[in-house]
Amino acid sequence: MPFDRRTFLAAGTAGLAGAALGGLAANAEAATWETVLDGTFSNYGTLESAWNYRYPWGSDHNGSARMYASSSDHSQVYLEAGGVLVLKATPVPQNEGNSGADPHLPIRYHSGAVHAKQQITVTDQFPSWEVRGEFQAPSARGTWPAFWLTGATSWPPESDILEFKGDARNWFNTYRNASGGWSNTVVGVNNPGAWHGYRAWITKVNGSDVDIHYYLDGNWVGQHRGANFVGKPMWLIVNLQMEGSSGSPGPTTPTYYRARSVYVGRNRA
Repeated sequence: MPFDRRTFLAAGTAGLAGAALGGLAANAEAATWETVLDGTFSNYGTLESAWNYRYPWGSDHNGSARMYASSSDHSQVYLEAGGVLVLKATPVPQNEGNSGADPHLPIRYHSGAVHAKQQITVTDQFPSWEVRGEFQAPSARGTWPAFWLTGATSWPPESDILEFKGDARNWFNTYRNASGGWSNTVVGVNNPGAWHGYRAWITKVNGSDVDIHYYLDGNWVGQHRGANFVGKPMWLIVNLQMEGSSGSPGPTTPTYYRARSVYVGRNRA
């Protein structure tokens, strides 16, 4: 069911104190809500107007998959009817050497990633953001799908809204700061390969920090404090990485990760 922020603001959700929620509601109602990203998987024109292929930094990251995609190569990233984005990881027999990113694993897959052209930055002008989507996520050993935010000009910040690491548990993660480490909320998901909704609600709480509320299928599952997020632009990334933290060996046949209804909105104070 699509998220109704008016219901969220008026009725509250498990784990939020009533007084804090009332303040959030008052502030959000006084602001103007803006949709930043929506309906971008209907065709390749809308996809490519809102998203870039691969990672912001290129083709390699922290697993054994190398990202291949462009406007002329839809072997690993393509669209299906109904506004569905598909990322496909394909085992490759040839030796392509090692990943250029730490921990420099051998490349065993071609896979796909996209990142939104619109960066997400929490500021006084835009103090609250909503980031959500529906996904069919692989969860077998060696599959590592993600839907996440990461610093565009520095790291941290990072917020992982969807991350499966080789089993049927989703990791909602927030990297607090360079010295504070991770906050993790790990939630079992019944049949991750079916459609489920994953959401983050990000709100500025002071001059440097945010609170991030995470949701699975519309249900509140946890709150993390993100230190030093304010004023830091972040990329929104959808990717299908392989092996690494999800275990090895990975699948010997193609793996598919599907996304739809990816939405980003913000309030203008």
